[in-house]
Amino acid sequence: MKHSTRGDVDPFIVMDVMEAARQAEADGRHIIHMEVGQPGTGAPAGARAALAAQLEEPLGYTVGLGLPALRARIARHYAEVYGVDLDPARVVITSGASGAFLLAFSALFDNDARVGLGLPCYPSYRQILKAVGLKAVEMKTTATSRYQPQPADVAAHELDGLIVASPANPTGTMLDLDELAALAKACADRGTAFISDEIYHGISYDKQSVTALQVTDDVYVVNSFSKYFSMTGWRVGWMIVPADHVRLVERLAQNMFICAPHASQALALAAFDCADELDGHLEVYAANRDLMLKGLVRAGLTKFAPPDGAFYIYVDVSDYTDDARAFAAQILDEAGVSVTPGLDFDPEEGHKWLRLSYARSTADITEGVARLQAFMEARA
Repeated sequence: MKHSTRGDVDPFIVMDVMEAARQAEADGRHIIHMEVGQPGTGAPAGARAALAAQLEEPLGYTVGLGLPALRARIARHYAEVYGVDLDPARVVITSGASGAFLLAFSALFDNDARVGLGLPCYPSYRQILKAVGLKAVEMKTTATSRYQPQPADVAAHELDGLIVASPANPTGTMLDLDELAALAKACADRGTAFISDEIYHGISYDKQSVTALQVTDDVYVVNSFSKYFSMTGWRVGWMIVPADHVRLVERLAQNMFICAPHASQALALAAFDCADELDGHLEVYAANRDLMLKGLVRAGLTKFAPPDGAFYIYVDVSDYTDDARAFAAQILDEAGVSVTPGLDFDPEEGHKWLRLSYARSTADITEGVARLQAFMEARA
């Protein structure tokens, strides 16, 4: 049977790495997981208890834009955290951030539109773009720019759209208010759609994340309950869209998804009342970050941009290999640590890089760092 070219997307290499780690565990080995961008914790206990109390009642479809109470609570969140006065009508509840990107790309772009991505970046951006008939324009970034796109890139690449992420995956670097404002202005000046991926908001260390809504309303903002709220498997996120795009996105959501899962939306609403537990996770990530930064330096892995947020470090390993995928496999085999090669995030230069996640328990990160140090010392 024939198939469409939309299905010819690249594999997500980290999933192959996870499978190799799973197989090693099935063979009886103890593996430290630094490959996956998933909190080691689950959904907040208080939220799970609140959801359990609701399960006596049948859960059905919600309206396409999501539970009104959840949309209102998210709008309140923007007032409390960022000082942004947000109309709840602009909030769209989605099936994870992935569902939000599919809706955003469908709403904003016609076939063959050029959408800019600063390499390295989250790989599913370009794969979803390809699957819906759009052109991912991959733009090199630099250490000087902390691996973030620059305003000049918008005109230089004749972009119809630009995606930025702060904190970013895989680097953990962040954009400040002036940098976001400059990118928003560059997009506005050329009629370029601006999409801000803020999925790692709430996980930052030395400075506060800023939202693109603080500098413009002419933006699609994507967020999720997966990371700070520790709800990866529940597949629920949200998107903020301009007021005149709400009905457009609603029609797409109704037809593509009907609605996000009702139970996940109910859990998400209750999760806003679990700040103490969630902030406790942040303390663990901060401790893990400190352990990882110091341990990598001791191991001789010193080329990285210290992450401002998220729970990743993107490390240049070109002094040791020109095949990061093989190097990651060797680390798994010899050290029992699962890490992600950079090819997912940068198809041009990723063979020189590894991404390490410190989202697991501090005990795991301590052990993983010790194993990495021993592995590198054995190569010296």
